[in-house]
Amino acid sequence: MKTTDRNHSALLRLMSLGAVSAGLVAAPLASAHEDMSKPVITKETKKNKKGEDVPYMYIDGIKVHETDVTKQPLPPVVTPGDPDKCGAPPSDAIVLFDGSEKSFTENWEATDGTPSQWKIVDGAMESVKKAGYVRTKQKFGSCQLHLEWAAPANVKGEGQGRGNSGVFLMGTYEVQVLDSYENPTYADGQASALYGRSKPLVNASRKPGEWQSYDIIFHRPQFDKEGNVTKRATFTVLHNGVLVQDHVRLSGGTGWDGPHSAGEYKAHPDKLPFSLQDHGNPVRFRNVWIREIAD
Repeated sequence: MKTTDRNHSALLRLMSLGAVSAGLVAAPLASAHEDMSKPVITKETKKNKKGEDVPYMYIDGIKVHETDVTKQPLPPVVTPGDPDKCGAPPSDAIVLFDGSEKSFTENWEATDGTPSQWKIVDGAMESVKKAGYVRTKQKFGSCQLHLEWAAPANVKGEGQGRGNSGVFLMGTYEVQVLDSYENPTYADGQASALYGRSKPLVNASRKPGEWQSYDIIFHRPQFDKEGNVTKRATFTVLHNGVLVQDHVRLSGGTGWDGPHSAGEYKAHPDKLPFSLQDHGNPVRFRNVWIREIAD
């Protein structure tokens, strides 16, 4: 038996005695640099009907925003729990929106730093068409984020045109907001998807007009001095209390790069505001709070 094997066996014995959970022994340290070869990402360029070059990206052989369900099956549908039992902020949370005009004007602004043109309706902040994104005045990195949202009860449009918005961690990495109740679209663009990168495990959407919740655990990406990614962002997301993203390592950016491609990582500061998207639909948000967590 090698020394490393003996150490591993000893660790397992200690774990069986509860030593690790009691803080008596540390788990083996992870590598300073993660394996960046997974998932397998390939790219190509194709001509569209206008003869223009369009980038195509494939993640583990699946085209970004693939609409053929035989190639990218849609997540199974589950029914979430009671919508009236959403989480209240814990004592150490930073409350960013509590339903009041005061909390909105103190904590939020347009992306150019001017006052936002979003409006407060029945204790919720509602996106206004052409008003642009709204972002927090405070900057955040790794965090636990809770918010509740509702797509319009008056259903208009279909696919990506129905109840579309988004939650952008660090203003960059999107958890999709969409009315995905009996509204098919590409799997990596439905509600709770990491847009263009990771479809949710299940579709836990409520009916249009009903309040829904996101609980997001986000660890920011890290970069070296040359701007290369040394540690990718991770997401754990619960949609209406249902696990939909299970410690997913984000393979790259979630920015739009054409109909079948997503943007790549670009180096940025350790903390940035997070933002909510105006996509032309009057989506509402309430009970927004955040807890900063260690990297």
